Amino acid sequence: MRSFLPFALALPLLATSAAASTPSYNSTAPVAYMIDLASGRVLFQRDADRRIPPASMAKMMTTHVAFKLIKEGKLKLNQSFTVRPETWRKWHSQGSTMFLAVNEQVSVENLLHGIVTLSGNDACVVLAEGIAGSEEAFTDLMNAEVKRLGLSNSHFGNSNGWPDEGRTYVTARDLAVLARATVEETPDLYRQFYATTSFTWGKTLGSGAAISQANRNPILGKITGADGLKTGHTEEAGFGFTGSAVQNGRRLVMVVAGLTSFNGRIDESVRFMDWGFKAWKVRPLAKKGTVMGEAQVQGGWSRSVELVAPRDLVATIPLSANGPVKGRIVYNGPIKAPIEQGQPVAQLIVDAGDGTTQSLPLVANAAVSEAGFFGRLWTGFLSLFG
Repeated sequence: MRSFLPFALALPLLATSAAASTPSYNSTAPVAYMIDLASGRVLFQRDADRRIPPASMAKMMTTHVAFKLIKEGKLKLNQSFTVRPETWRKWHSQGSTMFLAVNEQVSVENLLHGIVTLSGNDACVVLAEGIAGSEEAFTDLMNAEVKRLGLSNSHFGNSNGWPDEGRTYVTARDLAVLARATVEETPDLYRQFYATTSFTWGKTLGSGAAISQANRNPILGKITGADGLKTGHTEEAGFGFTGSAVQNGRRLVMVVAGLTSFNGRIDESVRFMDWGFKAWKVRPLAKKGTVMGEAQVQGGWSRSVELVAPRDLVATIPLSANGPVKGRIVYNGPIKAPIEQGQPVAQLIVDAGDGTTQSLPLVANAAVSEAGFFGRLWTGFLSLFG
């Protein structure tokens, strides 16, 4: 492991920091987690890796899989699926519902509104069956995404989070990773569906009036920039919520679970997200493409490679911190060739002076091809002369 300070402390931000204390928060939720996506800093965690039943927060994965298939061109929003009679019999009055009708033809777009806005258990199963032929086959797609995203403590046994004797479980940390993947991998679809405040579908018996239901997201309209994601509730799980909001380009993702009441979930969700924005701030470190240092290369045509910021790099620091921050570059080296341009090869470790560090990625500024026998001789000869 090699580490050094870049630029010989040439950047004003990379200098001795004034002491600052990490902001405290008194959460009422047994399970809670918050991360600032701008820097990747975890702002709060309580029992974030405990396996818990997600209830309807499982519908985030059903939605994520559908979004991914739409992005890949394998599913279309105007594509329609039929409500099977057996599916209707099982789900038309089981928990939250979209009020689908037997043999009704429903578009993927409307089913997604029924899942995201209305939390329809029936909509989830109809979409799952339409995509994969059966709900069981659809859960294979869900768990393939679990593996791809590295959700090491999650598994899905159904598409809607209905209690299933413990086969479906998640953690707060994994839910935040899933939320981030949806926001960053399918941003247009995320914006199209998750911030919808209400949706109308189905008809009431007798009057035949259309049924309009409000989005249960407790921070929509209460936190500036709130735009997702999903609530959940069962007797086993309690009241939970995975939420996200963005202010001034800074996006936070929060998870709370195990709360004991509907109103308690509202109060805690609003208070938690408000704390995340008000008790912390971001400090710009480097613009995208800034050369931060260099790393030694082994077995390549070049003996070193420049390390650059792959995006605008920021640190999340306590609001009370006013001094500059310290930083160092760390990498496993020398790095063996070949190296691709843009390949993550190092980390910028940032110390904000509050007793914690943040790790930000640095990538190779150029490709370095592997040297052959004579190339290695040549670079070895050059190394003799520094």
